[in-house]
Amino acid sequence: MTTDAAATSATDTTEAFAAAYGDAPDGVWAAPGRINVIGEHTDYNEGFVLPAALPHTTRVAARRRTDGRIRLTSVQGDGKVTELALDGLAPGAVPGWAAYPAGVFWALAQAGHPVGGADLAFTSDVPTGAGLSSSAALECATAIALDELFGLGLDAPARALLAQRAENDFVGVPCGALDQMASSCCVAGHAFFLDTRTLTGRQVPLDLPAVGLSLLVIDTRVKHDLGDGAYAALRAGCERAAELLGVRALRDLGIEELAAAEEKLPAELRPLVRHVVTEDQRVLDTIRLLDAGEPRALGPVLTAGHASLRDDYRVSCPETDLAVSAANAAGALGARMMGGGFGGSVLALVDTDRLGAVERAVCAAFAEAGFAAPYVFPAVPSQGAHRIK
Repeated sequence: MTTDAAATSATDTTEAFAAAYGDAPDGVWAAPGRINVIGEHTDYNEGFVLPAALPHTTRVAARRRTDGRIRLTSVQGDGKVTELALDGLAPGAVPGWAAYPAGVFWALAQAGHPVGGADLAFTSDVPTGAGLSSSAALECATAIALDELFGLGLDAPARALLAQRAENDFVGVPCGALDQMASSCCVAGHAFFLDTRTLTGRQVPLDLPAVGLSLLVIDTRVKHDLGDGAYAALRAGCERAAELLGVRALRDLGIEELAAAEEKLPAELRPLVRHVVTEDQRVLDTIRLLDAGEPRALGPVLTAGHASLRDDYRVSCPETDLAVSAANAAGALGARMMGGGFGGSVLALVDTDRLGAVERAVCAAFAEAGFAAPYVFPAVPSQGAHRIK
């Protein structure tokens, strides 16, 4: 986000706070949505991921309270103020979008951090249901705001893990750490190579414009809901497979062990294992190519990742499949769906001078298929959670 855009966002969020609560906030913070270059459904299998933060953010204007009350409002929500008692928070007790920030209060309190009540007002330009981690942006913006409001002294990974706990245990979505770690820890101009078992990683320079390349996000506008049980069923299947194979997590299977492992599993679990093991290898292959200065070679890796998500994990849909095929037919070097699946967005690696042609081709293919027009924009690796005012 540019300095001017950040200032505008801070002003808009401050105005939303004043409209709801009649006074000025103590500060304004932001946390981004994310793309994932490669590494889908590997995080809850203790594997590898390679996200980058988007310039699209969720902002929160916040002010401390001393009475243990929480008030939440969102410009993108229903515009109403949700009021809660901090000591009355419990998993499953808060409906709708407000469960995500309320869950962060709960997770902090459960971890023994001295957090009190607060008034929060949110604005956001992270597309929802698009596989770009709008929920993690909401949680991580809340986490950094509360960290600084109450002087908790948490670092970015610690905030990310508390935000993940909010989503897992308070909201009830058994996600891995990818989304929250990306929203908290990413650095502008880089992707974040993360080992989700050790929660260690490194920033990998991702200056694609320097070599005439761009990453294009194609939001199909097909909304997914990871709380509907499908995500949980996939995770449970992976955990059952790991148990049957006698490993802590599917991350412990190397690509050379895959064929033998499949022979030991019931037929319904084999595709899940095949995707996770090959996807972890694709992350490692991507890092090798980036370290070698060969980003153009990433295209086939992305497309292979999509085929695995479509055929083995079965989380694609007609819109994401069409976006991938249309982008590749129009000259993209490779493309794949991102996120949990069942809709969401596609990421395409494109020569910068072909961006317009690829966008037009995808939009034309959607129109011909009778699908709603997609939202298409270039992805610029941006800064993780931070204070903007």
